[in-house]
Amino acid sequence: MSNTKTEYKYIEFNENNVPIIAGTRMKVIELVTSVKAYGWSPEELSFQYPHLTLGQIYSALAYYSDYREEIDAEIEKNYQQAEQQRIEAGESPFAARMRSEGLIT
Repeated sequence: MSNTKTEYKYIEFNENNVPIIAGTRMKVIELVTSVKAYGWSPEELSFQYPHLTLGQIYSALAYYSDYREEIDAEIEKNYQQAEQQRIEAGESPFAARMRSEGLIT
């Protein structure tokens, strides 16, 4: 199945209707998460993701700007799911052993 183009030059939807950077498999949400987590500028994003052009990065950030609420809600949903999985998994055997030996608190 082919990707669907958008009005953003470098953004398209993959087969799961997720916005990705055209010519890559990178989701827009992944780039946005890097901005939120590290405060990276477009130039720093270009350095960290050398396979992306500045045009692709700016296009992804423009898409995010226009769809901020939806993308932020997806980021929060993903965080909550990961947090729930972490809680359900419990403490790892290694961490439990380190705690019992007083090496961590």
